[in-house]
Amino acid sequence: MRIAAVIMLFLLEVDCNRKSGAQQSAIEFTVPVKVIVTGYNGNMMEPFMSRDGNTLLFNNLNAAPENTNLHWATRVNDSTFEYKGEVTGVNTTDLEGVPSLDQAGELYFVSTRNYVTTLSTLYQSEFANGIATNVRLVEGLSKMQAGWLNFDVEVSADGSTLYFVDGLFNQSGTPTTADLAIAKKNGSGFQRISNSNSLLQNVNTNALEYAACISVDQLELYFTRVETPITSSSSPAIFLARRQRVDEPFGVPFRIESIRGFAEAATIAPDQKTIYFHMKENDKFGLYMIRKKLP
Repeated sequence: MRIAAVIMLFLLEVDCNRKSGAQQSAIEFTVPVKVIVTGYNGNMMEPFMSRDGNTLLFNNLNAAPENTNLHWATRVNDSTFEYKGEVTGVNTTDLEGVPSLDQAGELYFVSTRNYVTTLSTLYQSEFANGIATNVRLVEGLSKMQAGWLNFDVEVSADGSTLYFVDGLFNQSGTPTTADLAIAKKNGSGFQRISNSNSLLQNVNTNALEYAACISVDQLELYFTRVETPITSSSSPAIFLARRQRVDEPFGVPFRIESIRGFAEAATIAPDQKTIYFHMKENDKFGLYMIRKKLP
């Protein structure tokens, strides 16, 4: 499945139980509309919309024989973008994917480049006009245990908070655990907050939760969930959880029913109403968009 499967290939040398919290009313969304990136014909996964809405970041297929790298495109209109190429200064022969960008231009992403020596997979850099500089490891988040991976990351718009995934994999490369976690900026790195589990008590389940997307006010959390055990017929779905204040837990999430099929990795546009995600069709991943329906 998505980025996690490829990371575990590199490493090899619901029942969705409801927890405490009130059930939320579902928001209605429009049917998905395909997003076109002119000048690019490959797989598109892990989209991220910049905070000004002018830049689309994504990675290509995260499975062999492709070398998974970060790419970028610029906005023509809501459903059309112009491909600009790979992000300069960040890609290697290892996997680079799952980009996320704060409003100051700090780029966060996943890379397997040094996992064997660091047991870490999250990196950051400055980003501007398709160029990444000062690439460095994000300190303070890894469990520092072989088999555990942070295979997704989302930064808040203000750059102060990271929403990421702790994933545990068995020897066959299958994820057995994946839960979201929250960290706050702490000096040059980040530190897990003490109430992370409490804030996400209604989100994390015995299923796998990953691919967080947070609204600007951090009151809406989009994420992907897939039932375990993972099989060839497993089909991930995108959920939304909401809360009234940033110091309280997210409520019980609901599935976005207008998205059907194999769909993952939501990202939210600056209007906070338009959602982009990748979806699999005929063994190829492409980008789609939906919008919240007005009351």
